[in-house]
Amino acid sequence: MENYENNAYFWQKVDTLLLSSNLEITKEKGDVHPRFKNLIYPTRYGHLTDSGSQDGDGVSVYIGSDKQTVTALVVAADILQKTLDVKILLGCTEEETDQILHFLNQTDFQKTVLIRRGDEIPAWGISDN
Repeated sequence: MENYENNAYFWQKVDTLLLSSNLEITKEKGDVHPRFKNLIYPTRYGHLTDSGSQDGDGVSVYIGSDKQTVTALVVAADILQKTLDVKILLGCTEEETDQILHFLNQTDFQKTVLIRRGDEIPAWGISDN
């Protein structure tokens, strides 16, 4: 079976999506969530305004304090909205990543998984040409 998971070519496409899009910051670290007052944003947060997403705002981005490269993706399953939503973690340290996961998993209605960036190139991606 071929290895299609977590390869460098996938992350190259994610980088291109980020670099070719307009990032609009909508929340600062420490801001209170507009609907759920007990949720405090652990990092700056925004959207890629010219991208697609379930809510129409664009792909969500959590912006950390490290160098501005994509460090991971989070996939959220939300049973209230009946959606799967992908969020980009940009320049997030391990501590910030843990804080974001805690922030996103505080309710019983939404749970997430983390996909860490990898740099492997699968055998099917290597060619002599």
